Amino acid sequence: MAEVHGHEEEDDEGVVAATLEYVARALVDHPDSVSVTRHPGEPRPVVRLDVHPDDIGHVIGRGGRMARSIRAVAKAAAALDDLSVHVQIGEPRDRGDSR
Repeated sequence: MAEVHGHEEEDDEGVVAATLEYVARALVDHPDSVSVTRHPGEPRPVVRLDVHPDDIGHVIGRGGRMARSIRAVAKAAAALDDLSVHVQIGEPRDRGDSR
């Protein structure tokens, strides 16, 4: 099972996060740098995908088409559990980064 950071795997968003990680690892050159974190949010939880800086283009794609596709797959996984989630895609930030 995929390692997902932020909450225990049994949480409702666990299937969404695992699906997101699985898809992202298949697309990138640095699969060990893929990280998925889950954060509670209102009105819906946030699932964030972070990748190696060299791989950001792989997950965004031309004109954002790959990012839209990744979000669609994650939202379809959420719909199986009657959930609504927001998917953020980015690259890891340094812990000292104040952005």
